[in-house]
Amino acid sequence: MTKRSGRALKDELASLATEGVDARFARIDTQPTSELVRLMNVADRSVPEAVDSERDRIVEAVDAITDRLRAGGRLIYVGAGTPGRLGILDASECPPTFGTDPDQVVGVIAGGKPAIVGAVEDAEDNDAAGAEDLRSLGIKAVDAVVGISASGRTPYVVGALRHARDTGALTVALACNRSSVIGSIALIAIEVEVGPEFVAGSTRLKAGTAQKLVLNMLSTLSMVKLGKTYGNLMVDLRATNEKLQLRSEATVMRVTGADSATAQAALLTAHGSVKEAILMLQGGIDHSDALAALKTSEGSLRSALQHTTPNVSKPLEAAGTGPEADS
Repeated sequence: MTKRSGRALKDELASLATEGVDARFARIDTQPTSELVRLMNVADRSVPEAVDSERDRIVEAVDAITDRLRAGGRLIYVGAGTPGRLGILDASECPPTFGTDPDQVVGVIAGGKPAIVGAVEDAEDNDAAGAEDLRSLGIKAVDAVVGISASGRTPYVVGALRHARDTGALTVALACNRSSVIGSIALIAIEVEVGPEFVAGSTRLKAGTAQKLVLNMLSTLSMVKLGKTYGNLMVDLRATNEKLQLRSEATVMRVTGADSATAQAALLTAHGSVKEAILMLQGGIDHSDALAALKTSEGSLRSALQHTTPNVSKPLEAAGTGPEADS
């Protein structure tokens, strides 16, 4: 484990925008709740603009991650504390939303499972542990590794990214300070500078929000490009509860114009697959032909529909007015 001198570490932290103190919020402990809510909203409004300033790097990362996933690789998030938990959150939402294998998008956190629900603060200082945790996952060149660190210097993430780079994997850094250490290691550096926090140094706030917004883009847009949606409809979701079963039925009805009973019957034959049910109804084909069409189209419902029903219309413009996407 690499150790820094106390003086060097102090100087390094003092230079970080995320460690600054915003004078606008210097008296929050004296103000009424209504003013606190207003001020916190003021602080948070700057986050989307900061993310937008990194749009070109995010585009580059989405395209590169998509290529790795299409080639059979994995998307692996690595972080400590809040960034690690955000990575695990994003990874855990991919299977139900996009029907991915649980091993395709993975979150790794310093300190392991105990750190998900509790603080294991010293774990982030171990760069060797970051490398070892990725080594244990069998990182390959076809994988994509996203290192997440608000400061951009977390040793655990530094060690993980160096190991990933040495294996030839795609490396992406997501930091909230410019000229970050992890940005200098990774092939693609996304550095969303959000500035000092509402509560000085509490990077679970603006920095955490910025990280969540970027992770939303990396996973969601990669999945869109992989054909996991049809328009803005979730056609690869896993209907693991009643709400999702109703959403699946509503999606089939919306795309095909079928009634509820017909949609339910198609979903039953398709073993719950929205894509297959839509293909069967829209293309007038049986289940085996729907499976074959999707295989030929590499899982893209739009492409499969164009081959089976060349004159198929696009998804309804009102597609977003049905059951909410991730409530």
